[in-house]
Amino acid sequence: MKLIAGAPDSQTGAPAPIPALRPRVLIVEDEPALLRALRINLRARSYEVFTAAAGGPALAAAAQHPPDAVILDLGLPDLDGVQVIRELRTWSQAPVIVLSGRTGSGDKISALDAGADDYVTKPFSMEELLARLRAALRREDTGPAGRQVIIGSCVVDLAARSVSRDGQPVRLTPTEWRLLDILVHHPGQLVGGQRLLTEVWGPGYEQMGHYLRFHMAGLRRKLEDDPARPQHLLTEPGMGYRFQP
Repeated sequence: MKLIAGAPDSQTGAPAPIPALRPRVLIVEDEPALLRALRINLRARSYEVFTAAAGGPALAAAAQHPPDAVILDLGLPDLDGVQVIRELRTWSQAPVIVLSGRTGSGDKISALDAGADDYVTKPFSMEELLARLRAALRREDTGPAGRQVIIGSCVVDLAARSVSRDGQPVRLTPTEWRLLDILVHHPGQLVGGQRLLTEVWGPGYEQMGHYLRFHMAGLRRKLEDDPARPQHLLTEPGMGYRFQP
């Protein structure tokens, strides 16, 4: 696991390592042996892995633990995988890699039109699947905001998940990272409060505006030079939030 410097160790005075956030992957597969193989291979490569064997539990898992990427079988016992993709796309833009035994062009077109980012047919090479996963996550990391963002005197490295102010590390919580990541990938654009709540916490949290106010206040305290007069993490009253580069 990649490490970044944290607060000084109480005995040595040296910065204590803080685990960087690992990409979170949701695997949706109803074949137990394949699900186990995928879970083992991804965890061995330091991914944070959640699994589901059906569409309903997959949507619940995605809401509770918003994924950075989804690996999805189409032939599920309760919902068709295309339906799962459509449901996900109402609130999540995480890349979806379809993993399916369906080889017809119609199935591929339906999945891609529903919002899938890639389509891998079974049987497949594990190394090829992992390469496609890495490529999907790279596309997410290299959005319009680039890999580094300057907020006041802070340098935010999106790829390394690290923040520094005058050369000193600044620690963000996982929730703060998710909020910041969404905002900086839409520079200058208004991002609605309900959208932020849904993407960060999942469906059912659209009315929890106090969650946003609390965590945005924390981000401003850590990143803005004058949190009482923010220049970059702006509130649009009654509408949402905006990252102003």
